[in-house]
Amino acid sequence: MSANAASTFRTDAAVIGLVGLAHGVSHFFQLLLPPLFPWIRAELELSYVELGSLMTVFFVISGVGQALAGFVVDRVGARRVLFFGLAALVASGVVVAGSSGHAGLALGAALAGLGNCVFHPVDFTLLNRRVSPGRLAHAFSAHGISGNLGYAAAPVFLVALAQLSGSWRTAALAAAGIGLTVLLLVWLCRGLLDDRPAAAGQARPAADATAGSSTGSSLDFLKLPQVWACFAFFFVASVTIGGIQSFAPAALVQLYGLPLTLAALAYTVFMLASAGGMLVGGFAAARTSDHDRLIAACFTVSGTLLILLGLDVVPAAAVLPIMALAGFGTGVANPSRDLLVRAAAPEGATGLVYGTVYSGLDAGMATAPLVCGAIMDLSQPGWLFAAAGACQFLAIATAIGVGSGSRRLRQAAAQASV
Repeated sequence: MSANAASTFRTDAAVIGLVGLAHGVSHFFQLLLPPLFPWIRAELELSYVELGSLMTVFFVISGVGQALAGFVVDRVGARRVLFFGLAALVASGVVVAGSSGHAGLALGAALAGLGNCVFHPVDFTLLNRRVSPGRLAHAFSAHGISGNLGYAAAPVFLVALAQLSGSWRTAALAAAGIGLTVLLLVWLCRGLLDDRPAAAGQARPAADATAGSSTGSSLDFLKLPQVWACFAFFFVASVTIGGIQSFAPAALVQLYGLPLTLAALAYTVFMLASAGGMLVGGFAAARTSDHDRLIAACFTVSGTLLILLGLDVVPAAAVLPIMALAGFGTGVANPSRDLLVRAAAPEGATGLVYGTVYSGLDAGMATAPLVCGAIMDLSQPGWLFAAAGACQFLAIATAIGVGSGSRRLRQAAAQASV
């Protein structure tokens, strides 16, 4: 490896690591409140409806803010917005720790949603501008893995600290401390995250330019059908994750008679297998430009497994392996999912497109608990997994729509250059 190649590798690795760390923190704060609900409910005498409404506040703020954050990223720069997002997460932990009732917790949830909303527009703008094109698939893979690790770490950390200290407030303050530590680290390494075009020193890859042009109104990207197909893909696909995240343990207890501890482990297995799948998916995505077809293959397998689980036609001993395989398939598709969006983004509107598209994820995550909660109230736990699998098949259709549109644009651009 030449000295220049080694330097580029080190820079890419540092940028991927910093962005991934910040992304992991954002996912950690998505689960700031749910693990602490038992302690909060006992002390503040809140109903389950009031506790659930806190997550609605979080996802509504995050979903609306994510679409708007894309505009801000493209105007003031991703690095500045990243600092703001991390600072908002720190503030949310402090506010939650000092809350004396529902209103204070709702304010903390709103601040967490405001901080969370910036990360996808920020992260993908930074990765696209600061990482070598040949390593982007791996960068997106690492980005997805870091988010899953944040999900996995939050319940363990918060519950353990609340139990050891005897106070959920201490756990919330410790979460704020984690956010502050990462904010300081990112600030110290801010030179690596300078996303100004001149500083980045990287031309936008030709693949990005196939989706459109930056000329015209900044809202012209909204006219592109592949952008809205991406939004639909994220909305539908996230319903699967949201439903499993919210109610899979309870559904498995009812459906297969599993002990609660084992049923809860099934979700952890799903997420850890998904993280492993993302690692493999980064290599797979780097070897193909037809990312929609890779997504279709992965979702066909994972969607079928979830439907079989919901039909109650497998033995209880197969539940954890099936959850692992379904999570793995979902994870393999993630880097291709992010590259699919990248190909649909017009030049100069990366933040706008990622913000708009990823707001579909928040919309799906906000919708899933309501729909799946209604399913559970009907005492039909099998429908939860059947619906999750069906959503993956619906997502295949939207992914193919995006991929087909991007291929047509690439072919048109190639013909025009001849």
